[in-house]
Parts: sequence; structure tokens; C-alpha cells
Amino acid sequence: MRNYPPEVKADAVALYESRPDATVRSVTADLGIILETLRIWGEGCGGKPSSGGSRTQEPAPPPAPLEAVNAALRKKVRELEEEHEILRKAAQYFAGETRR
Repeated sequence: MRNYPPEVKADAVALYESRPDATVRSVTADLGIILETLRIWGEGCGGKPSSGGSRTQEPAPPPAPLEAVNAALRKKVRELEEEHEILRKAAQYFAGETRR
């Protein structure tokens, strides 16, 4: 069991709080400390890092590039469905030819 100086504890909590996209797990992995340790340090410093995933104060609006990606994927799905239908019809045609 290690004893860390108060400055290290405060710096670790400040690092977590300064990285809004960071999770407690990622910060503890970067620092080489145990997850529970950072949570306890955060409570001691007045903050409260959660014990798990990312922070979710309020839902973020979906980014605009994501809508463009979705549109492109929908277009690709339509194209693949058309190709699949053509191949299905071709398979039916050739299956009929071999029965004769």
C-alpha cells in the first residue's frame, strides 16, 4: 500500500476534472493507481469521480457529421439490397435453366 502526498492526490483529481471526455478508468490506468483510490481522493477534495464509465451530466446533441455518415450508410444499404435482389433473380433464372 502506497502513501501519496496530498499534492499528488489533488493533481490526480484535477487531471480527471480537466479532461471532460476521460473516464475514471482511463485516468487511473494512465496514472497507475487503483480505481477506488481516485474515487476516494475525489471525495476528499470535494469532487466525486464516479466509479465507472464516462461522465453524463446532460445528453449531448448528436454531431452533424454523424448524420452524414448515417445517410451514406443508408444509401449503401439500398445499393446492397438492390444487388442482392439482382443476384437472387439471377440464381432463380439459372436454377430454372439447369432443371430443363
